[in-house]
Amino acid sequence: MNAFTNVVLAVAVTALLAGRQMRARRLDGERRFWPAPLVLAALALRDPRLVDHDHAALSVTLLVGGLLAVLAMGTVWGWTVRIWRAEDGTLWARGTKATMAAWGGMIAIRLGIYETGTALHVHQPASALLLGLAVLLVARSLVVKWRTRTLEPPEPATALH
Repeated sequence: MNAFTNVVLAVAVTALLAGRQMRARRLDGERRFWPAPLVLAALALRDPRLVDHDHAALSVTLLVGGLLAVLAMGTVWGWTVRIWRAEDGTLWARGTKATMAAWGGMIAIRLGIYETGTALHVHQPASALLLGLAVLLVARSLVVKWRTRTLEPPEPATALH
């Protein structure tokens, strides 16, 4: 895919995720969270320009720094989501104001890394955004899954005698 397509895909996925976060939605414990991040990572990793070979050390440093930043922000995002168990035992989640602040922080950090790379004349392909999005989704999903396991199970229904 070309750079424009990668940017459009990253913006579309980000907009979709941000919008979904503010609506209550049922968490399905059987649903696998890894297919979307796997596809995004595969698309990113097949880009031969993921690392700027003219500035390899700086490029790898910026890429790894960006991935560590989104890993941290994905973790923060997972902790800011409100998770609760309904009376019927189903799990629900919804983003909070802190979730939107985490998104804002993540975007600001990502822009800062991009601007740093630009100032250092390091080419940063849009595929790095896709790889970061994959890491972000995995981190958030793992935190949410861990948090759902710590919720109290529903009270067993007592039989009427």
